[in-house]
Amino acid sequence: MSSRSQILEKIKQNQPEQLSALPDLSVLGLEAFDILEKYKTILKSIGGDFVEVPSYDAIIDFVKQNFATDKRMITTVPELSEIATIDWFNTDPHSLEDVELTIVKAHFGVAENSALWVTDDLLGQRVATFIPQYLAIILNKKDIVATMHQAYERIGNQEYGFGTFIAGPSKTADIEQSLVLGAHGARGLTVFLME
Repeated sequence: MSSRSQILEKIKQNQPEQLSALPDLSVLGLEAFDILEKYKTILKSIGGDFVEVPSYDAIIDFVKQNFATDKRMITTVPELSEIATIDWFNTDPHSLEDVELTIVKAHFGVAENSALWVTDDLLGQRVATFIPQYLAIILNKKDIVATMHQAYERIGNQEYGFGTFIAGPSKTADIEQSLVLGAHGARGLTVFLME
């Protein structure tokens, strides 16, 4: 028997007795609150904004009215090709340095912290949500869960190369304990809440 095997065997023989049962976590996420209203409240409190929209046409109209359409916009959503480039996925990530607005979809959102779950299949390129001046993410209202516990249950068995939770625009409070938005990423986040 090798030294390693001996050590592992001794560890197995000297396990402490379980003093108490593990806590029941099934009660987490059972709090009674309006999930959509909670999501909107938290999003506003962390510097993000939301727009309730019935369709992609409403998103197009909002972008035309609120963003500089003469600047570079990219999207992974074919329905938005009127306002943003959709054939940029295979370009060098460094070529995205001048993007004004990126518009992507989220798999789902989390009410307790307004986080949005996005993966590489929705992003086109990983850098797409971190490099633009402004970020817009489309979220179906029915795809909001109450807590991070429910979110992790939802993504636990998924297969993806890259995934991240995004909550609000980039921010830091390191400088003189003052909150600075857009410090190292998108200066603003708009969530399009779609029916």
